[in-house]
Amino acid sequence: MAGFTVAIVGRPNVGKSTLFNRLLEQRRAIVDDQSGVTRDRQYGIADWNGKSFNVIDTGGFVTNSDDVFEREIRKQAKVAMDEANVLIFMVDVTTGITDLDTEVANLLRRTSKPVYLVVNKVDNAQRQLEANEFYSLGFDNTYFLSSMSGSGTGELLDAVVSHITDDMEDPNLEADVPKIAIIGQPNVGKSSLLNALVGTDRNIVSDIAGTTRDTIHTRYNMYQKDFILIDTAGIRRKQKVNEDLEFYSVIRAIKAVDEADVVMLLLDAEKGITAQDLSIFSLAARKGKGVVVLVNKWDLVEKSTNTARDYEKELKSRLAPFSDVPIIFTSVIEKQRIFKAIEAALDVYENRLRRVQTARLNEVMLKAIEAYHPPVVRGVPIRIKYVTQLPTHTPAFAFFCNLPDDVKAPYRNYLENQLRSNFNFSGVPVKIFFRKK
Repeated sequence: MAGFTVAIVGRPNVGKSTLFNRLLEQRRAIVDDQSGVTRDRQYGIADWNGKSFNVIDTGGFVTNSDDVFEREIRKQAKVAMDEANVLIFMVDVTTGITDLDTEVANLLRRTSKPVYLVVNKVDNAQRQLEANEFYSLGFDNTYFLSSMSGSGTGELLDAVVSHITDDMEDPNLEADVPKIAIIGQPNVGKSSLLNALVGTDRNIVSDIAGTTRDTIHTRYNMYQKDFILIDTAGIRRKQKVNEDLEFYSVIRAIKAVDEADVVMLLLDAEKGITAQDLSIFSLAARKGKGVVVLVNKWDLVEKSTNTARDYEKELKSRLAPFSDVPIIFTSVIEKQRIFKAIEAALDVYENRLRRVQTARLNEVMLKAIEAYHPPVVRGVPIRIKYVTQLPTHTPAFAFFCNLPDDVKAPYRNYLENQLRSNFNFSGVPVKIFFRKK
């Protein structure tokens, strides 16, 4: 279900971002650049009744004319139709059916995918009556709700997650072969990295019949290395930087993260890390993927004695709290350290699979706990007696103690740091749980 994607579409100012925030159960800042340049997309992971899915907000346009406005809305609706599993089409009861609503409705009626018409701002009896006019748009699945107060969202979510089945995980192509996704902003060198790695000996490359259309799976098999590269390059054309292509790049990056074991996040050394890069990084961490950060175009940066050290320190401060990730300074054009990057990605893949024997784990961690005791709560000391690694796909540990609900974030961070310093989990998110002994 990790690859199940829900897109919220509709004209601006109908409440898409408010619904997006409610589905994620957090207030997410909405980027609003008045200058008219492309905005960062909003995306995250929602959970409902034990099922997780990606949510993408397609809202937010800066336009100069009604014609451009309508064209951009149609483009994003088409991208959502192509890429998402379920579409939420949002309208506003306070304005009634507008020409733009009708335009988007005509487009969405052509898809075979589930479409849920959501009439927003229905928060009193009068608006409940007024909302009935939207049945004329012809969608069988119509829901009245208020994304501001949350009323009616439960019924919508029940319907959405009914499409998520246990067998909807992406097919595990050649499960014993690491899958490494190359992601990042446009023009940071993703295509160049793939080309530099595979070189001209095309006989070592084989395309695997795709799980996701337009994502290129390339098998790399030489120098005693065997893995699959998932490339999202070529998403955004250099001469055509439009809203629909920016949105398309976000969906492609999210799906690449879903499919991968390890994510290689490429940055432009001169531009640094952007808000969208940080969002993808956080998404990968939440999904339990390994991460390697590549600072590309390093040959273009003016250097002094400690340039790399200072750059890495600043970068890790931006990535905190998950800053235990390999950072490689590369120049894809010059082929500098690109194979070191692959080595780092494969090391992270091994770290993600690492299992620590329970006896060794307790020997090390109980000694660390003895050296720095948990705080006393209401006059009662917290006592951690036993540690074990959980049988999960990514490293997760259970600490058994007398007061599991009273262990706070600082001590949790201390335990995670001890795990990382004693057992190599570089580049891998580590999850810690406290359970009642």
